[in-house]
Amino acid sequence: QVQLVESGGGLVQAGGSLRLSCAASGRTTSRSTMAWFRQAPGKEHEFVAGITWTLGGTYYADSVKGRFTVSKDNYKNTVYLQMNSLEPEDTAVYYCAASARVAVTPLNTAYGYWGQGTQVTVSS
Repeated sequence: QVQLVESGGGLVQAGGSLRLSCAASGRTTSRSTMAWFRQAPGKEHEFVAGITWTLGGTYYADSVKGRFTVSKDNYKNTVYLQMNSLEPEDTAVYYCAASARVAVTPLNTAYGYWGQGTQVTVSS
C-alpha cells in the first residue's frame, strides 16, 4: 500500500506563488512515478505535472509550463509542486497521485493511489 499526504495549499493573489508538498510512504515499486492533478468545480481531473523517483524525469501540462516546477527529495520521500505566477484559472483542489509505471503519464487511470487533496485558491 501507498499513503500520500499533501500540504501547502491556501489562498493567494494572482501573480503569487505557493509550494505544495506530497509526503509518500509505503511500497516503493507502487509509486515509481508521482504526479499532481487538479480538479476545479464542475470539471474533471486535470493532469498538472509528474516526475519519476529514479531518474527524475518530468512532464508538464501545457497550461502550467514555465510557471510550475515539480521536484522530489528522495531522502524525505516527498514530491513538491512549486507554483509561480498563479492565475485565477489555477484555482482547484490539487491531488498528489502515485503510479507503478516507470514513466510519467497524464492519464489519471494509471494512478492507483491518491492523496486527500489540498485547496488552492487564486484571487484576482
